Amino acid sequence: MDRTTRPLVIVAAFAGSLVVGLVVVLWLLGGLRGVTAPSAIGGPFRLTDQAGQTVTEKNLVGKPTLIFFGFTHCPDVCPTSLFEISEVLRAMGGDADRVNAYFVSVDPERDTASAMKDYLSSFDPHLKGLTGDADAVAKVISGFRVYAKKVPLKNGDYTMDHTALVYLMDRDGKFVAPFNLKRMPDAAAADLKRYL
Repeated sequence: MDRTTRPLVIVAAFAGSLVVGLVVVLWLLGGLRGVTAPSAIGGPFRLTDQAGQTVTEKNLVGKPTLIFFGFTHCPDVCPTSLFEISEVLRAMGGDADRVNAYFVSVDPERDTASAMKDYLSSFDPHLKGLTGDADAVAKVISGFRVYAKKVPLKNGDYTMDHTALVYLMDRDGKFVAPFNLKRMPDAAAADLKRYL
């Protein structure tokens, strides 16, 4: 082996070992996710929608459900995601009545039922905003493995740092997978209809 090919062989061997290691890690993560995720996400909760009606995990049964966690003072991610969910529901036509779509507050201090009602008036009417007292919200955040943290701002106000994921639950109320909104609404609607 000459001097010019030796470094290339070493680099190729290193790159090959990285690829093998990455494949093994992805396989392990995929295997673990397939075993633990469905049973580890969700669980009992009791919240109130923007009309003052109680909503529990039992309301998820019988329809596929989209759940997004956020807050009404969110500057960008939440309104964008809710708009995208609204577009999917619109693309479903009459089948939108056969789907649950929930916006769960991670900021119960400010997100009262009336605040949720005002906020959601800009989105599809199928979307229900869920809130409750701090303990009830903490329980659902924990059950869905959501990250949510209050972040103080310089002016004495605060914002919320939170998981920006849309959860897809099946007709039995079991977690299926994160729902991909980054596609055409018709494609997302067709995907969602598979769970009706």
